[in-house]
Amino acid sequence: MVSARVGQYIEAKGISYYAFENSLGASRGSISKAVKDGKSIGSNMLEKILLLYTDLNPTWLLTGEGEMLVDNGWQDSNINTYRLKTDTTLESQQIPLYDLEAVAGLVPLFSDNKAFTPVDHIMIPHLPKCDGAVYVTGDSMYPLLKSGDIVMYKEINDIQNGIFWGEMYLLSIDMAGEEYITVKYIQKAKDSRCIKLVSENKHHQDKEVELAQVRALALVKASIRINAMK
Repeated sequence: MVSARVGQYIEAKGISYYAFENSLGASRGSISKAVKDGKSIGSNMLEKILLLYTDLNPTWLLTGEGEMLVDNGWQDSNINTYRLKTDTTLESQQIPLYDLEAVAGLVPLFSDNKAFTPVDHIMIPHLPKCDGAVYVTGDSMYPLLKSGDIVMYKEINDIQNGIFWGEMYLLSIDMAGEEYITVKYIQKAKDSRCIKLVSENKHHQDKEVELAQVRALALVKASIRINAMK
């Protein structure tokens, strides 16, 4: 049965049902219930699955014939890496994906990430070491990043001296007592006490802020865009 084979694929890939359903825009529990109860999965949802999970063999999914996976590797259009020349890659790692609303921002997350439970883990081979991942909001880095994309990051502990100018960062800024979280390129400002935040989206103006306002900082190492049919 098709739903049983979907369950086999999810298990083989090590994906949680929550993450799988979320990536498809499906209601929570809809896929897991279909798999458990042996019920059919609608043709529209099957199209979404095959469009998004491109290593899944359509013939195997629909008929059970052939191999489960097709050897087409990771899709470059969906995964971008942002590496420094000094980076070394890991064969395998489990990167925790956090919900920023649930952890109440970057500052508490970076202070003690073991105190928070990730919503899932991301496993992509040959990436630089990453400390975590979060969803992007806003359009300041569009078209490189859009709202709903995932960025994977490496925390910077020494904010004063740990900036690589011109690279992309995930950062938390204290704006009149409120935490403002954004992804920006960081460049040098004329005033040595400040940094310049630069957007990819040309409709957004550059902004200078005092370095002392930066409460948490992480270097963006990779991003994922999930393309699902609406």
